[in-house]
Amino acid sequence: MTEIQSQCANCPKASLRSLQRRGTQAGGERYVVALAGNPNTGKSTVFNALTGLKQHTGNWPGKTVGKAEGYFNYENDTYRIVDLPGTYSLSSTSEDEEIARDFILFGQPDVTVMVADATRLERNMNLILQVLQITDKAVLCVNLLDEAKRNNIEINLNALSRRLGIPVVGCSARSGHGIDNLLAVIREVVTGEYVCRPHRATNLPPDTAERVKMLAERVKEIYPDLRNAEWIAFRLMENDPSVMERFGTPELNALAEEVHMQISNNFHDQWMEDIYSQAEEICRDTVTQSGHRGRLPFDVKLDRILTHRFWGFPIMVALLGVVFWLTIIGSNYPSGWLNELLVGIIHPALREGFVGIGSPDWLTGLVVDGIYLSTAWVVSVMLPPMAIFFPLFTLLEDFGYLPRVAFNLDELFRRAGAHGKQALTMSMGFGCNAAGVVSTRIIDSTRERLIAIITNNFSLCNGRWPTQILLATLFIGAAVPQQYSSVVALVAVMSVVLMGVMFMFGSSWMLSRTILRGEVSTFHLELPPYRPPQFWQTLYTSLIDRTLIVLWRAIVFAAPAGAVIWLCSNVTVGNVSIAQHLIGWLDTPGWIMGLNGVILLAYILAIPANEIVMPTILMLTMLVLGQTDMAAAGVLMEGTEAETKQILLMGGWNLLTAVCLMVFCLLHHPCSTTIYTIYKETKSAKWTAIATLLPLVLGIIVTSLIAVVWRMI
Repeated sequence: MTEIQSQCANCPKASLRSLQRRGTQAGGERYVVALAGNPNTGKSTVFNALTGLKQHTGNWPGKTVGKAEGYFNYENDTYRIVDLPGTYSLSSTSEDEEIARDFILFGQPDVTVMVADATRLERNMNLILQVLQITDKAVLCVNLLDEAKRNNIEINLNALSRRLGIPVVGCSARSGHGIDNLLAVIREVVTGEYVCRPHRATNLPPDTAERVKMLAERVKEIYPDLRNAEWIAFRLMENDPSVMERFGTPELNALAEEVHMQISNNFHDQWMEDIYSQAEEICRDTVTQSGHRGRLPFDVKLDRILTHRFWGFPIMVALLGVVFWLTIIGSNYPSGWLNELLVGIIHPALREGFVGIGSPDWLTGLVVDGIYLSTAWVVSVMLPPMAIFFPLFTLLEDFGYLPRVAFNLDELFRRAGAHGKQALTMSMGFGCNAAGVVSTRIIDSTRERLIAIITNNFSLCNGRWPTQILLATLFIGAAVPQQYSSVVALVAVMSVVLMGVMFMFGSSWMLSRTILRGEVSTFHLELPPYRPPQFWQTLYTSLIDRTLIVLWRAIVFAAPAGAVIWLCSNVTVGNVSIAQHLIGWLDTPGWIMGLNGVILLAYILAIPANEIVMPTILMLTMLVLGQTDMAAAGVLMEGTEAETKQILLMGGWNLLTAVCLMVFCLLHHPCSTTIYTIYKETKSAKWTAIATLLPLVLGIIVTSLIAVVWRMI
């Protein structure tokens, strides 16, 4: 669990900044705030508004699969706020439900803030009533009031507060409206100024209610400090493992089993039906809507198109194609400008500066031609496409389109023997495979979660996008007349992406029928409402939270990799450099795969990060061409893609090499970060090895087949 200290001055809301400045004095109390709610209610947005942090938020369920923590100060007190994973229930049937329930129950927060969607309050009310059965100190934050207004929905917040017995605050967290009121109410509850009397009425059948009351009274006798004895009794009757471990005694367990047998085997259904009926009644009395209930007609009409059995798929491919096309077209010029600046101008000047101060040749080569040159190439090639791709992808995410992708792909994943939520983890993998692996926690079934983890590497992560776009532009697009080059390059990249999806389906099907046999689970996927993306905020967060962080990670790995490559290129054994020895040994298997020894060695050296593959290939290619001091690389790499392509052509590349490398870029071992993440999530060397070797073996086989067929025709 990662703890992050938030400074009050960083909070983006002016009113919140002024409130928090008054609370930065020494001393004061420390309180713990739990943030709970259904998926896609804006919990993370409320979290960001309170703390000033920039936790990534998105308009689709399942974004928060662990506990995120932050701090804020208010009225001289310090608050630690824990953003719990979104869940629909506290019945502990999945990991996210158990995390949320156990923290509220055993973590003993000073207040639990429940975030509800004002446009879907009845759905959220089920969880709200369950939380109120656990804790005496709670606040309801009815978020998205602006969307409710657009949907002609009105909520009587005062009446809702009276019915629930807790304070209710309305807000629109994205704009900051209502956050100051929420802060004030949180303080009133934790200090005891507002005494909550949570709604806990039950309407169970009389005989059932009587026996449950008897068990709850016995729980209260044994644990007199408990304020939620009835809920503990419910969970003991259902053999909840964590509750039985904490509160179960031989006497209570036996009594709970006896009561459960007396009242019938469908107690859980009776309990849930009671909660649903109460939720419906409360919302009926406090929520009014003119016109149509539910989503706007526009949302319904749009869903009929985007999730259509026939049109949904071509629209999905077309939207992704537009994103790639804009990325390819838009990144050409800034990439050239950056390359000209960093490599064409700064690199020679930096080299002259080192020579001018009398730096030894080995130090100049190591720092300037090794470390600097590799990092400069990473920046010039990776920054422009990421700065375009991530904002466009995030806009689709904020609009609410990603859950529609999951809806469209659900049936295909089911037929492949996988879980429908794998469509969501696949989408996360397009950003980062390590993040995609972590997001598989939203899948309840261990078997299906393993399938999602093992096959997530077939999602083309951000570290591989620049390589695909560069090769498609230099070789595939260049093979046709110029007016068609960008379209052909787009088709090439899209083909690789779709190939990855097909391999994900195929591998899932194979695993589900061999080493991971089992029944396919069903799941509930809530399609969120369409929301107008906040363009400037999306631009900011995608550049800071995604582009620059990924770029920095690439630089961190590129710098030492450049040093290693330079050393391998200049340390000799028998008058031949270490790199040349390795390239010679790898040339034969590389030729079989339609590649060469340089490319295979680059993938070995670049295992820390996919982002540094192409810089490594270029530097090793220069070595093969005889530029062992790497000085001429700066000259040949000046400014344009034409010079980059010239280096590769001089290294023996052709169209087959580019095609096979695009395929191998998709089908190869995960980066070291993803491998480590897989091991942490599975706690198994076996599954980690399978997840690492499966794509690599497929990559070797597929590229070899392509090379054989290509050479035959």
